[in-house]
Amino acid sequence: MPREYQFPFELRHLVYFREVARQLHFRKAAEALSIAQPALSRQVAQLEAALGVRLLSRSSRRVELTQAGSALVERIEPVLAALGRIPSDLEAVADGRVGRLRVAFTGLAMATVLPDILRDFHRRFPRIRLELNESPTSAQIAALQAGEIDCGLFHPDAPSPGIDTAMLLRERNGVLLPADHPLRAKKTVRLRDLADTPFVLFPRSLNPGFYDRVLAAFAGAGVAPRIAEEVWPRANGVGLVRAGVGATFVCPSEATYLPQRVVFRKLVGPAPESRLVVGWRSTHAPTPALSALLDAAKAHATH
Repeated sequence: MPREYQFPFELRHLVYFREVARQLHFRKAAEALSIAQPALSRQVAQLEAALGVRLLSRSSRRVELTQAGSALVERIEPVLAALGRIPSDLEAVADGRVGRLRVAFTGLAMATVLPDILRDFHRRFPRIRLELNESPTSAQIAALQAGEIDCGLFHPDAPSPGIDTAMLLRERNGVLLPADHPLRAKKTVRLRDLADTPFVLFPRSLNPGFYDRVLAAFAGAGVAPRIAEEVWPRANGVGLVRAGVGATFVCPSEATYLPQRVVFRKLVGPAPESRLVVGWRSTHAPTPALSALLDAAKAHATH
């Protein structure tokens, strides 16, 4: 057996000693443990010999803890308490009531369905710890396939090997304009109305499907996009719109809470569509904790 697992005493020695320390009386401790008093005395003596210190001071009238004995009681109490919790803790893990999940998300997820998912999930499963990380679609898919995250909320292009998904949101985009844009007074706009407006997008490699839908929408409107900047994460794009650098695309659900100095307008005619899914590895059965999170996500699907 490896040296790190070799101990000069057994668990029963600690249990017996703790009971004697509680009772400070060998006969009463033996009765509580349902063993003979001589056997209990031998077990405590073995523990003292194994540790090389006196744990108890005995006399014909009383039993007292030595300083070393008091120190040992302080150390074994949390150990025995933790061992006592193992059955209930494991039952909670098996039932999905405790655990850890690594979850990635995009800016669209956090701006729409994810806060409600998290609120309900934490209310039902307060002992499951979520490790949240904002990440673009391409990185999430790679992380899922490598087993580096448990699930992700991202924008699908096409089916990805080894990943199952469930649709959470599917919406036509509108356009986010600087508050002083010449078209700010119109309730709806068309992409051809924005032919002279620069746009803030994101690197295509992060979400090729949506990027191509943006280009297809411009092509359908008969205009070529003027791309001023490509930035990530999404919040940076909104910030550049606030700064007057250009416009960007957002869906109506995302536009519920907007910062100052921007306006949201619906698009008439060709417009890109946002698609948000929750994805997880199909090659591994979901743990109870992951199943609980997936159920919470599907309950808040808006498509």
